[in-house]
Amino acid sequence: MFTGICKVTLRAEWVNTLKEKRMVVKSLISRMKNKFNISVAEVDCQDIHETIVIGFSCVSGESNHAEQIVQNVLDFIEWNTDAVVCNTEWEIY
Repeated sequence: MFTGICKVTLRAEWVNTLKEKRMVVKSLISRMKNKFNISVAEVDCQDIHETIVIGFSCVSGESNHAEQIVQNVLDFIEWNTDAVVCNTEWEIY
C-alpha cells in the first residue's frame, strides 16, 4: 500500500476578505473530493486572506498510481482556479 501526500500553496491576490477566501476554498475542495475521491482540507494560513494552503492525500496499491493521482490533482488545481500555485510539496510513502 502506498500513500501520496501533497501540500499546495496558492496565492489569490483578488481575494479581499476571509469570507471570499472561504468561498473559493470550499468550492475547490468540494470539486477535488468529487472528482478524485481524495482526502483534502485547508491546512495552514487560515487567517491570511490572500494565501491558500491545501493538503490532500490518496491511497493506492502501486507507487506509480499514487504519483499519477497526485499529479492529476495538481493539474486540476491549476486549471480550475484563478489563484497562482506558488509551491507544492509532495511525497509517496
